Amino acid sequence: MKPLLEVKNLKKYFSTPAGQLHAVDDVTFNILPGETLGVVGESGCGKSTLGRVILNLLPATDGEIYFEDEPIVGVKRDKLMQLRRNIQIIFQDPFSSLDPRMTVSELISEPLETFKIYKSKSERIKKVESLMDTVGLAARLYNTYPHELDGGRRQRIGIARALALDPKFIVCDEPVSALDVSIQAQILNLMQDIQAEKGLTYIFITHNLSVVKHISNDILVMYLGKMMEKSEAEDLFNNTLHPYSKALLSAIPDPSIDNRRKRILLKGELTSPINPKPGCRFAVRCPYAKQQCFEVEPELEEVLPKHFVACHLTREINQL
Repeated sequence: MKPLLEVKNLKKYFSTPAGQLHAVDDVTFNILPGETLGVVGESGCGKSTLGRVILNLLPATDGEIYFEDEPIVGVKRDKLMQLRRNIQIIFQDPFSSLDPRMTVSELISEPLETFKIYKSKSERIKKVESLMDTVGLAARLYNTYPHELDGGRRQRIGIARALALDPKFIVCDEPVSALDVSIQAQILNLMQDIQAEKGLTYIFITHNLSVVKHISNDILVMYLGKMMEKSEAEDLFNNTLHPYSKALLSAIPDPSIDNRRKRILLKGELTSPINPKPGCRFAVRCPYAKQQCFEVEPELEEVLPKHFVACHLTREINQL
C-alpha cells in the first residue's frame, strides 16, 4: 500500500535577532491511508509547527512533502485551494478557533460556502444538519453561539468544520488538551468512530502519552525540532529505546501500587534551538551522554524492525 502522506527531510526555521530558530529540523516519515501517526514531545518541541508546515499554513524552509504522490511544498494558490479540500485541521483551542459572532450552523457551513460545494441553500442546510448529527451536536443547537456551549461541544463544531469538505487527511493539533478528562474520552472515541467510518488518516499531535497510545498506529517522539524515536505504538510502549522517550513514558500516571513505574527525572538546562551546536540536542539532559554525544549529531537509525532511534548509545543502553 502506498503512503497517503510522505515527509522527507522537512525543515522549518524562523529568523530571530539572535539567529535561526530550528523549530522543525530534518523530519522524515510517511503515513498509510486510514492510519494515525501520533506526534509527542514537550511544549516547544515543534509538534504544532510540523502540522502547520504540512498544511502549508507555514512555508517550509527545506524538504519535501508528498500527498498522494504529488509534491505540495510551495504550491500555487489554485493547487493549494484544491489541497485544502483534502487536508484539514482540528485546532487545539475550541474557543479561539471559532468566530464568536457566528452561530453553530454558520460556522459549519462556512467551508461549504467558501468552496461553493452546494448550489442551493436547502442542500447546504441538509449537509450541516448531517454533520451536526455525525459529531453529536443536538439539532436544538443549530442557532446557538460558541460562548453558549461547553468546551466539548465547541470542539465538536471544530471537528464538524474539518469534516465538512470530506477530506482524506486531518491534522489534529492537541484536540483534547483543553478539555476535561471526561470529555476527552468522548471526543477521542468520536474521532476514532469517524475515522473508521470514513477511512480518514490522522496526524495526532499531543503531549499526553496516555491519549496517543489509545489512538495511534505509529508514534513519533520529537525533541527541540528533531526526531528522537519512531515506531509502532505498542512497540514504543513495550520496548522504549531512546532515553528521552523513557523519561516521557515514566511521567505517565500509574495507578498500580505494587508494581509502580520508576519516575525518571531529567536534569540540566534545555539546549537553545537557535543556531544549535553540533551534537545531540538531548545530550545536556541525558544521564547516559558521552563526549561523542556533544560533538556528533546522531542519525535516525532502524535498530529494530520498524523501530527508528536517533542515539549513539542505543545498543549499549538497551543491550541490543
